Amino acid sequence: MAALEEEFTLSTVFLGAGPDGLLGVEQSDKTDQFLVTDSGRTVIHYKVSDQKPLGSWSVKQGHIITCPAVCNFQTGEYIVVHDNKVLRIWNNENVNLDKVFKATLSAEVYRIHSIQGTEPLVQFKGGAVRGLEALLAEPQQKIETVTSDEEVIKWSKFFMAFKYPVLIFITEKHGNYFAYVQMFNSCTLSKYTLLLGQEEKSVIQSFAASMDRKFISLISLSSHGCIYETLIPTHPSDTEKNQKVVRSLLLKAVVSGNPRNGVALTVLDQDHVAVLGPPLPASKECLSIWNIKFQTLQTSKELPQGTSGQLWNYRENLFMLHGKFLTVIPYKCEVSSLAGALGKLKHSQDPGAHAMPHFVNWETSQGCGLGSQNSEQSRRNLRRRKIEVSLQPQMTASKRLLLAIKKDSEKHIEVELRKFLAMKQTPDFHTTTGDIVTGLLGRCKAEPSFYPRNCLMQLIQTHVLSYSLCPGLMEVALEKSDVQMLQLCLQHFPDIPESVTCACLRIFLSIGDDSLQEADINMESVFDYSDSVQDEKMEEQTEILQNGFNPGEDNCNNCDQELNEKPQDATEEITSCPVIPKRAALLNAVLHSAYSETFLLPHLKDIAAQHITLFLQYLYFLYLKCSENATMTLPGIHPPTLNQIMDWICLLLDANFTVVVMIPEAKRLLINLYKFVKSQICVYSELNKIEVSFRELQKLNQEKNNRGLYSIEVLELF
Repeated sequence: MAALEEEFTLSTVFLGAGPDGLLGVEQSDKTDQFLVTDSGRTVIHYKVSDQKPLGSWSVKQGHIITCPAVCNFQTGEYIVVHDNKVLRIWNNENVNLDKVFKATLSAEVYRIHSIQGTEPLVQFKGGAVRGLEALLAEPQQKIETVTSDEEVIKWSKFFMAFKYPVLIFITEKHGNYFAYVQMFNSCTLSKYTLLLGQEEKSVIQSFAASMDRKFISLISLSSHGCIYETLIPTHPSDTEKNQKVVRSLLLKAVVSGNPRNGVALTVLDQDHVAVLGPPLPASKECLSIWNIKFQTLQTSKELPQGTSGQLWNYRENLFMLHGKFLTVIPYKCEVSSLAGALGKLKHSQDPGAHAMPHFVNWETSQGCGLGSQNSEQSRRNLRRRKIEVSLQPQMTASKRLLLAIKKDSEKHIEVELRKFLAMKQTPDFHTTTGDIVTGLLGRCKAEPSFYPRNCLMQLIQTHVLSYSLCPGLMEVALEKSDVQMLQLCLQHFPDIPESVTCACLRIFLSIGDDSLQEADINMESVFDYSDSVQDEKMEEQTEILQNGFNPGEDNCNNCDQELNEKPQDATEEITSCPVIPKRAALLNAVLHSAYSETFLLPHLKDIAAQHITLFLQYLYFLYLKCSENATMTLPGIHPPTLNQIMDWICLLLDANFTVVVMIPEAKRLLINLYKFVKSQICVYSELNKIEVSFRELQKLNQEKNNRGLYSIEVLELF
């Protein structure tokens, strides 16, 4: 159960907040005091309980503060950086920032981190960090670069984990995200690649994190409004290697995708998160609290004046800009339970009823009127249980996961799977992963309603599975027509039988467009067809041959003259893709798959004739797009190659020509293919004619080696 209390403002109008909102809100050394830094020149010290500012400091005109001001909890002083490299330190007695301590650094600062129990940490834009004291001792010291070229830091957080500081920061490069974890007790820096799963790439707009004994739980809010969790181990298996971690879906569509003012996310406790953003595209912005354990909305508050898309959380207070007002909203979160998540907790009792405690503290039971003998006996039992638990061998993550698969819910299995994947890989990781998949598939067959697709997709992306190791995986995906799972298997399994490949092809060709629109398909192999379609209303260039082939020219004297009677229809067939982009991505996965022609041909004959025609039309369209450039390649990250396109055209015609030739809808396509083959024969014939001439030229070149410094030769070709 969670609730938002009545909001109040810290300042009437926050004049310093520019279009980018605030730089940050940070804790001060007193319980209810905070430092607020605007995106211009000002730092203000607030006392929340009095709802008024205690002090204000500004840098000179022409300078700009570039990272939030923080408090040094060891000295009670304040620290800020302006103009990226100039560090200032002052206290409450100082009035003018121009007269306080100043240090000019050798590299640009990203943020200053300061928490209770350790000295402040200065993080630079290249990822390197320095303790404040070491940096002030030599401000112009050389700062190394930790991140790779073009990586930009998007977010960072500083923890205290078991008396030792831990820093995590996220970088982005070309749409890919990386997590760096620096453990200061062991002086290790680990890098992880955040795998986004099989969904289309999306921009991550907000991050938050919490930490327990073994993992850092990284929570992210994507541009399409979904919340994901990534478990990052605090003790990495190999600090020298760029490891990979997979994110999993926690909540779907909690806010509208791509909102005008951005969205924000913060962790309240282990079961609750606060989200700032509009729930629907046309709705006003809201602050909402979600229970991630039971996936329920606990409470929400509408913010009609709009926000800057920023949210901070300190000591059960949420800070944000509401319109031009710096607003604080207190909140309360109770211990998570199913009744509380559903809003069915009873806060009142019947008259005369006696409250029974849920837990009994036997250590203090004597004060409650219980006998000392019972109390002593309870303490002995408690100590004995602790000793027994400590002597039991700790169950491995893989065994816990295998036990969970037998009886637990999909959500719990997914949590255990993330823990298993985040642990150090052992030599038997390959076989253990196969056992996990086998266990999941066994329960799928026993319980038809059980289908843990998220778990299966994460396991496929470990790159250790194959068809021979888990043949039932694609069988289950085919039964459920799970095209996303089938696409992933085709991309990762190297040993798929030709019969299964054809079964996938049948589903890809027969599934309806409406069903495909709802599926989450990887679109990397598909380029934007709309950009490649030429406007036929512009000046026509029918005289230009595309690799010796002009679709609009009649190169066959015996061809049906229907093409010349309807040139507009022919042009439309050539320039428009016959399938939607998501179907094209699935068909491309088939084109990339390995096969043996001998074993594939018999299974291709089992595909319906209209589907074969559709596939041929798509392949012919891809060939025409290849012909539009000199390199004979398609745009995109991983498109089909020209050889793959031609091989599949030949395979389909060899297996189904006698059937396709009888279909009226395929007549125009077959004529186009015939003209295409004939034009290629003409091209190769002409090349063969001049091959002899090139050979003679080569002989002449070899014979006349004793030329002077300058000569003119005339060669006549007949």
